Amino acid sequence: MAGASGSVHLQRCLVSPAGRHSASLIFLHGSGGLQFFCSGYLQFGTGPAEPAVADHCRPLIPPTKPSILNPLGVHPSQPLLSPKFKQSKLVRPYTPMKGGLSNVWFDRFKISNDVPEHLESIDLMCRILTDLIDDEVKNGIEKNRILVGGFSMGGCMAMHLAYRTHRDVAGVFALSSFLNKASAVYQELQKRDSVLPELFQCHGTADELVLHEWGQETNSMLKSLGVNTKFHSFPGVYHELSKTELEKLKSWILTKLPAELKSQDE
Repeated sequence: MAGASGSVHLQRCLVSPAGRHSASLIFLHGSGGLQFFCSGYLQFGTGPAEPAVADHCRPLIPPTKPSILNPLGVHPSQPLLSPKFKQSKLVRPYTPMKGGLSNVWFDRFKISNDVPEHLESIDLMCRILTDLIDDEVKNGIEKNRILVGGFSMGGCMAMHLAYRTHRDVAGVFALSSFLNKASAVYQELQKRDSVLPELFQCHGTADELVLHEWGQETNSMLKSLGVNTKFHSFPGVYHELSKTELEKLKSWILTKLPAELKSQDE
């Protein structure tokens, strides 16, 4: 899908890698989230003096200043769709909040898996995020060295982005996320037969906002459509990220984005 975001530019927050940038991780926040929280997630439960994931990775996290992505990370954020709010936050009307403005990737008719998707807003964001991926490629990062994922709505957005338009990324992660029963992702996968990026999913069994069974159903459906999936359940965890979950995610990231061997002339 070609980028078609017009004048919309995602802001990004970067966590600088200790080594040479050779891979990128796009981490998308949940509904109402901010890049500041995601930058904290990218420490993956480690101490402040430790690298977020690996020396060769740097995270990109949006709503901050535009910058170049780097290994371990890219975290963009939504466009400012309301002309009334000229600030660094990227907001749009959100139906579950009775049309109130919120920092969300797309709109939903309802927080439920048995309603239609708001494809107009989802497709718009796919085009905008495509520009972000294209920027990474222009800066020398191969598509198979880019991971996309996120928490809650961010994970849903990542699945749309990867399985509908960017099947050559290294992998997808979805934390406390789900797809609607008649998702366009399923419809797209039914139409094509191609190599698909692996999906890493985590979900708390006590999640009352995004039910654990919704995540399981999403995983089962994607697996039936040819996606290699990993699903981890966390007993007693609500709609949140746990340290154990982030440690598992870190291990998976290092498997999908290993450090590249240095050439002899480096």
